[in-house]
Parts: sequence; structure tokens; C-alpha cells
Amino acid sequence: MDNKTDEEIAKLVATGNLELFSTLVRRYEGKIKRYGRKFLSGREDIEDIAQNIFIKAYRNIKSFEPKRKFSSWIYRIAHNEFINALKKKKREPLRFFDPDVIFPFLAGKNKDYGLVIDKEILEKNLDKLETKYKEVIVLRYYSDLSYKEISEILAVPTSTVGIRIKRAVNKLKTIYEGQNN
Repeated sequence: MDNKTDEEIAKLVATGNLELFSTLVRRYEGKIKRYGRKFLSGREDIEDIAQNIFIKAYRNIKSFEPKRKFSSWIYRIAHNEFINALKKKKREPLRFFDPDVIFPFLAGKNKDYGLVIDKEILEKNLDKLETKYKEVIVLRYYSDLSYKEISEILAVPTSTVGIRIKRAVNKLKTIYEGQNN
């Protein structure tokens, strides 16, 4: 099965070849857990949340559209689960609108806005970012996803992804400069 794409395997699982789902779990388990650890900052229940993600994916595999990327689909499920876990943890107030989505500035395709911040500095300061900025940094720089994939996962326009990355980078630089003054 290693020669089949994720999309082909998902289609086979959806049509009844259920044991192949373990191949998808094997391919994505480490990535999802890594995403969760970065996104949720070392929470102990990452294993449980990851398990719930794969259970939801398994239950909803028939809703997967093979024309799309499986990675975006599973990361979308993961994103929703991690956001729910954060809300349970923090009880963040819900925002009725996000200015990054409503008023996006023009952003170039896949510009990384000069993120040349040392990994150690990034690790140390990631928790200081708001959730919407933290998630794009984690998806872009730790999961190495494209702006388009991040856009699909977060259900926001690609330009919004670019703006959030730019703002996150600027915030990280400001935090770093503040620590060194």
C-alpha cells in the first residue's frame, strides 16, 4: 500500500476496505501529534486528542472528496479538535468577526516575510502569540504546509494566511527585540 497516494487509500477505505485506514494513521500520526504539541504547548492530552482526530476521520471518511488533498482534510479535522481543546482550556471569548479575514491586505503568494528567527527563539516565544497567529506559524514552519493548504485547513482566504504570517512574524520580532533591550 505504500505506493498508493493518501487520496487513493482514503477512497478505498470509504468503499469498504477499512483495514487500510491504519496506513493513513501511520502516515499522519506523528505529524498530527507534532502539530498538536506545538499548537497546544505541551498539553498532556495530545495522545487523546490525536486519537479523537483519527476516530472522527474514520467515521467521516465517506465525506472525503478524493479530488482534494487528504492532508488538508485531516489537518482541518485536527485544527478543529485543537481549537476546541484550547477553548475548553482557556474559555476564550468568541469573536464575531476577524479583521484579518474581513479586511485582508494584499499579500503576495507564499511570501515568508523574512522569518529568520532562530528556532530556539521561536520555540520560546510561540506561546506568546494569539491563537490565530500561532496556528499559521505552526502549520507553515513546523508542518511545512503551503499557504493554499493552510487556507483550506483554517477555512480562510489565502491572503488572510499571508497577513497572519506577516503579523505573527512582526509580533515575534517585537517580542524578541523587547527581550534583548
